[in-house]
Amino acid sequence: MNLNLSEEQQFIQQTAADFAAKELVPNAAKLDEGKGKEEFLANIKQLAELGFMGLNVKADYGGTEAGTIAFSLAITGLARGCASTAVTVSVTNMVAEVIQAVASEEQKKNYLPKICSGEYPAAGFCLTEAGAGSDPSGMKTSAVRDGDSWVLNGSKAYITSGEYAGVFVVWAVTDKDAPRGKGISCFLVERDTAGLTVGRAEDKMGQKGSATNPVYFDDCRVPASALMGTINRGYQVALGELAGGRIGVGSLALGLGEAALDYARDYAKERQQFGQPISNFQGLQWMLADAYTEMEAARLLLMQAAFTKESGGDFGKQASMAKLFATEAANRACYTGLQILGGHGYNREYPLERLARDVRITSIYEGTSEIQRMIIARSIL
Repeated sequence: MNLNLSEEQQFIQQTAADFAAKELVPNAAKLDEGKGKEEFLANIKQLAELGFMGLNVKADYGGTEAGTIAFSLAITGLARGCASTAVTVSVTNMVAEVIQAVASEEQKKNYLPKICSGEYPAAGFCLTEAGAGSDPSGMKTSAVRDGDSWVLNGSKAYITSGEYAGVFVVWAVTDKDAPRGKGISCFLVERDTAGLTVGRAEDKMGQKGSATNPVYFDDCRVPASALMGTINRGYQVALGELAGGRIGVGSLALGLGEAALDYARDYAKERQQFGQPISNFQGLQWMLADAYTEMEAARLLLMQAAFTKESGGDFGKQASMAKLFATEAANRACYTGLQILGGHGYNREYPLERLARDVRITSIYEGTSEIQRMIIARSIL
C-alpha cells in the first residue's frame, strides 16, 4: 500500500478541509441549536456540485469516480467542520454505491444522476427497524407481489436524512417462509410515493442538524421495476454495504477527534496557569501525545480498509477494525480535549461540548462496537 496520496486525492482532501472551514464551521453551532437548516441544505447542494455525493460512482452516472480512499479523506475533512453534514454525505454516498452495485442499468441511469447532482438533497438507507437493529435479519417490513406491483407494509427506524431523501433503498421480507435472512429483497422507493410517510425527526443527543426519522409504509405500492437486484437476496447486499459504510463512520469519527484535539492543543498553548501556558505541563503533554497517536493509528486502519476495498479485496474485517478503533479512540479524544479545557469544555460557548456529544453516536450507528468485535472475532476464529 502506497501511503502517498495522489494529486486527485490531495485535491479532494484540501477541498473538503477548505469547505468545512469556510461553510460548515460557521453553521455547526446553529444546527446544534435547531437553526441553520437553510444553510445546511445549501451546503449539501454545494457539496453535490463539487462532486461529493458520488465519490465512488462512475462518471457515466454523474459521479466523481474518485474511489474509497478519497471518500474517507472527504468525510474526515467535512466532519472536522460539521458532523451532521458529514454523515449526510456519507450515507448518501452509501446509497449511491449500493444502487451502482446491484441496480439495473435503467435504475442506475434514473437515480444516480439525481443523487450525484444534488437534485435529491440526500438519499435514505432503510434497513433498521425498532425490533431489528443489530440483527436486521429479524425485520418485519414486508413486500407482497400484487400483479405488476409490490405492496410494502411496515416501518423503519433511525433513517438518516429521512426528511431530505429523494429516494430510499428499502429492505423488506419477500418470502416469509424462507430461513432467517434468506427471504429479504431491496427496493427503490421514491419520496413522494403514496403510502410512504416520513415521521417526526428524533430529538437526539448530538448531530442534530442531520435529520433522523422513522419511515412508515402503509400499503405503499411500487412498480415491479422497483425491485433492485435479485429477489430474496437483499440481505447479502445490505451486509456488504454496511461494511463500506463503516469506513465512512470511522472517517467521520476521525475528523471529530482531530477537531477536538486541535482545538484543545491551541487552547493549551494560550491558557495561562501558575504563570505559564498549561501546555508546558507534562501531564497535558502526555494526554495530547497519547490521543494524537491514537488518531494516527485510526487513520492508518481506515486507509488500509479503504485501500483494500478500492483494490477489490475482502475488506470486511479491516472495515470493522477501523470502525471499532477509530470511533472508540475519537470518543476518548473528544473527552480528552474537553478535559484540557476544564470548565470551559463543559460550556456550550466552546465547541468541545458539542463535539463530545456528536462523536458519541459513532460507536453505535452502522454497527455498535460490540457488533464490530463479533465480526472481527468471527474472522479471526
